[in-house]
Amino acid sequence: MTDVAFALDTAEVARFREEGFLVVDPLTAPEELVALRPAYDRLFEEGAVAANHRIELSGTDLPQVLDAERYAPELGETAAFRHASDVARQLLGPDAVPTGMHAIRKPARSGAETPWHQDEAYWDPARDHFAISVWIPLQPVAEDNGCMQFQPTSGRLPVLDHRRVDPATEGLVLIDTSPVTEPVVCPLPLGGATVHGNRTLHYTGPNRSEEPRRALIMSFASPSRARVEPRSFPWQR
Repeated sequence: MTDVAFALDTAEVARFREEGFLVVDPLTAPEELVALRPAYDRLFEEGAVAANHRIELSGTDLPQVLDAERYAPELGETAAFRHASDVARQLLGPDAVPTGMHAIRKPARSGAETPWHQDEAYWDPARDHFAISVWIPLQPVAEDNGCMQFQPTSGRLPVLDHRRVDPATEGLVLIDTSPVTEPVVCPLPLGGATVHGNRTLHYTGPNRSEEPRRALIMSFASPSRARVEPRSFPWQR
């Protein structure tokens, strides 16, 4: 096993291999995440980031900031990031490296969902990818404010057909949701996190609470490989 400070047990690693996702509680101390909220919120202020680093996943109700650590370096100077890196090396191998952070902020009382999708649907179809995302909220989350939901074992599927949520936005949605048969809802206390693979189907619902739902996503990958069999993702055009 890779030498790490934050160690998963054998059962957790096996669960991830089988189900394609994992709940880690705790990943870090709650106080650390509370302290990060002001820096996180500043990312979403007008003009805080370059225009091409802020995208809309669904109309104007679901903003996402890419390369969040570039604009708020303190996000990477945390136990949360160190522990997420440890998790990545245990699940992907010792060559796993950080590939960036992004932040998704669901406004209070927002009806926007993040629809069912696979992360790999956004990526280069000419390569095979080996990646995980560590999703950590900056407040407790439950179904009413948009916690993560996963379809177990869906990481074994190929990349399924997607389409854009709206032609004017960047968000993708699974065209046929019939593979979603037994979604697992994953509420988290402050300090908890989820981990999922690049083909695992996942979703978050609307934020019906009175506070913004802040989620920080830390991504990691082992080197991708050129595919022997070509494929195309027409929704990327």
